[in-house]
Amino acid sequence: METKKLKVFIAEDEAVILTSFKLMVREMGYSIAGSAANGKDALEKIQNTEPDLILMDINLPEKDGLSVLEEVNRNKVIPSIIVSGEFSGELVDRANEVGVFGYLLKPIDEKQLEVTIKVALRRFEEFKEMSDKHENLNMALKERKLVERAKGILMDRFGVKESEAMKQMQKKSRDKNKKLVVIAREIIDAEKLLS
Repeated sequence: METKKLKVFIAEDEAVILTSFKLMVREMGYSIAGSAANGKDALEKIQNTEPDLILMDINLPEKDGLSVLEEVNRNKVIPSIIVSGEFSGELVDRANEVGVFGYLLKPIDEKQLEVTIKVALRRFEEFKEMSDKHENLNMALKERKLVERAKGILMDRFGVKESEAMKQMQKKSRDKNKKLVVIAREIIDAEKLLS
């Protein structure tokens, strides 16, 4: 993610700190996607602006920062950094459960913020890579199950061995220039029609 294109949303109820965060974020070369002084407002604005990163105070009026991030992450995970004036194991545990990518304690200087943003973005990239791998593995498993099911149908219907059923499917795949899983789906669909 290029730094010039990074859009940061900031939620902070203290006006002086909010202004300070905005200045720091701009100094780093990022843009401000939006800001809010309470949790309810933050949730609505985040959903409308779709920022690349969220900087969120925990103690916001109307809805606390972690509850806001929990709702945001239900729809789409956005890398987030939580900001707090206090440290407690309970808050850290809750932040981890919500899926926060960074945790900062006030007062915060520009270097701390810059490093935490970079770490959060890197952790988010790793998270996306793992999610993609997981999704690909799930897809491969589903496709494998379809192929196995189609093989079983051919074995039952034509009384052939597993290896022969597989060869027939592979030949049909080559002849029709279709993926094996597509052929498997066609066989399963045909079987449903015949049953």
